Amino acid sequence: MAQNCLPGMESSAISILKRAVELDQTSRFQESLVCYQEGIQLLLDVLKAVKDDSKKVHYREKIKGYMDRAEQIKVHMNKMKEEGKYHEQIKIAGSATGFSYDSLFKPYIREALTEVWVEDPYIRHVHQLYNFLRFCEMLLKAKCGVKKIHLLTSQDEEGSSQQQSALAEIQQSLQSQNVFLDIKYSSTIHDREIRFDNGWIIKIGRGLDYFIKPRGRFSIGYCDYDLRECHETTVDVFHTKHTKVT
Repeated sequence: MAQNCLPGMESSAISILKRAVELDQTSRFQESLVCYQEGIQLLLDVLKAVKDDSKKVHYREKIKGYMDRAEQIKVHMNKMKEEGKYHEQIKIAGSATGFSYDSLFKPYIREALTEVWVEDPYIRHVHQLYNFLRFCEMLLKAKCGVKKIHLLTSQDEEGSSQQQSALAEIQQSLQSQNVFLDIKYSSTIHDREIRFDNGWIIKIGRGLDYFIKPRGRFSIGYCDYDLRECHETTVDVFHTKHTKVT
């Protein structure tokens, strides 16, 4: 590895580990664990490349400290999961950015994930249908083996044909990616939650529709949802050994 790459890699590691500590301090343990793991890996790469012995000692001490904390978090999380008490809360402030579906759901997606349940009464209007499509795209890009997505939503009485044709198109498109989309409608659905078959349950106060409409089609955040402003909402994350089937 070229020595001139080290400053950039070290800077990235520091940035990620700083974020890990911030998340850790606000009890967002699963997210912090992902950041600790990414930051530690970068520091290990830096350690392999440095030649100075005193720097090697410094990096080893730092890595050990972060690894010890990551292990403590794992033990704590596993204990809470075993007792069925795991719960963390993420508060998204009004106009906040950095909460694309990739950013929000990444910490809870693993290779073993194969089935997802989405319950959201508001997958009806065009922008909400696009939200659901982006969520599906996020799952396809993630490092998991998702094969089945269940959607339970309410039927749009005024534009039911548009809603049904859009969902049918998403269904057909997912089928071409070897993912089956099961669509069901309910006239009484109110709560919003997303469940993964690896045990994670994510409840978003506003469902998938928590983004503020951009000022224009050529405004920052129109394409990149990490730059899109959000409505104020709360995200509650739970873990259960038994994922409920709809």
